[in-house]
Amino acid sequence: MTESSVPAAQDGPPQSAVAEVIHEQRGSLQRRLASRHLGMIAIGGAIGTGLFLGSGGTIAQAGPGGALLAYAIVGMMVLFVMQSLGELSTHLPVAGSFHTYASRYVSPSFGFAMGWNYWFNWAITLAAELVAAGVIMSFWFPDAPAWVWAAVFLALLTGLNWLSARAFGEGEFWLALIKVVTIAVFLVLGVLMIAGVLGGSSPGLSNWTHGDGPFVGGWVSVISVFMIAGFSFQGTELVGVAAGESANPRRDMPRAIRSVFWRIMLFYIGAIAVIGFLLPYTDPSLLAAANSEDITASPFTLVFERAGIAVAAGVMNAVILTAILSAGNSGLYASTRMLYAMAKEGVAPRLFARLNARGVPVMAMLATAAIGLFGFLTEVMGDGAAYTWLINVSGLSGFLVWVGIAWSHYRFRRAWVRQGRRVDELPYIAPLFPLGPLLAITLLLIVIIGQNTQAVANGQVLEVVSAYIGLPVFLLVWGLHRLVTGRASRTVPLQEMDLSGELPDTAS
Repeated sequence: MTESSVPAAQDGPPQSAVAEVIHEQRGSLQRRLASRHLGMIAIGGAIGTGLFLGSGGTIAQAGPGGALLAYAIVGMMVLFVMQSLGELSTHLPVAGSFHTYASRYVSPSFGFAMGWNYWFNWAITLAAELVAAGVIMSFWFPDAPAWVWAAVFLALLTGLNWLSARAFGEGEFWLALIKVVTIAVFLVLGVLMIAGVLGGSSPGLSNWTHGDGPFVGGWVSVISVFMIAGFSFQGTELVGVAAGESANPRRDMPRAIRSVFWRIMLFYIGAIAVIGFLLPYTDPSLLAAANSEDITASPFTLVFERAGIAVAAGVMNAVILTAILSAGNSGLYASTRMLYAMAKEGVAPRLFARLNARGVPVMAMLATAAIGLFGFLTEVMGDGAAYTWLINVSGLSGFLVWVGIAWSHYRFRRAWVRQGRRVDELPYIAPLFPLGPLLAITLLLIVIIGQNTQAVANGQVLEVVSAYIGLPVFLLVWGLHRLVTGRASRTVPLQEMDLSGELPDTAS
């Protein structure tokens, strides 16, 4: 189905709840996400507790200069990945996104592993967010069991995603907007404090020259923060999944790709610069927030308090709660659509391809929510060991997906030229090809290999397995699919690659 033939999406007629669940719509997903939704989905996916709580820890570890350098390098890597995703998703905007691209442009087995890897990653992330939400709510309700809040929030997020893609988009828009406004206020107040207008006299450059100066621990510390920064930016790729339900993906996706990266970089680089000016890297609260998730020790809370906001801890707790709900909301959406797309392509049970009257793959959504609930229960009702290993298995998933995006783009563009097509025919052209995807792959491999080199050097076997378990699991899934399917899943030759821009029957 070409874009010009996409009809205007409308709500279906009222039906019973049972009929909505068992009805497999003859059409497909409804394209009801607007441009503003796509922008906020990408921003919201990358801004979370890593910025609000963990940013102080990166400064304590590498100094303000080291933290800025690490985030800038990772930011450029993410830019290249997003540009690769932009070229792929404007040419073929489908809900399967990375799974579909990897299957078409690399091999069906690689796409199979990518799809299941991404689904599991976000399903387990949903469990992690439920655990975190319970911890956050204890700030106000210390006597209430964490599982009560987890149940409430899981029901809330499931209900929101059940309604429609537009309901998800609206929910994510407002949740992300709260984070964006908070960071904007933080930056404005921070600049005023640096200038000496608020919070007493200006610290000037004293915190940048304090102790060992802006770079603490040399390149070893910068590389360590490099790994942390990579995790902080994970979630930007969510916009690629949302392209499958965008009202006008070939117009809106390039806009989102161009604008979102610079906004995210402004938030991260700006926040770290402000914290570096206002708080010395030796301040014990910087590490306290990162290691214990202590809201009162968050660098954002400390800066707001020094600016005269007496209820800063309560405000930041509420903001962090929205960040957690935003991550859970996006995770449930993305994993649901990935499972749906795999079911449509025959690599997951067909049951998960069923849609309700509003074009929501409810069976895929309920399966994902069930995995999230199971992950949460392993934490609150066991000793936490099973939950920890589930999190570890999904730990490298985001980086593996980014490698897959860059590699798929590299092979797609080579095949495009090999088959005699002109590059200017593409609706969006990623700059700096082939340097962009190749550099992104190189940096990502460094991040993956360097997850816990200290544990490797010290011979700490359990910690090594814990850090790297996600990689052999991914390779095992890839290899088993290749073994079972045989030649049918060989690497797709460039000359035989399907480069059609026709939209598959995954959105209407």
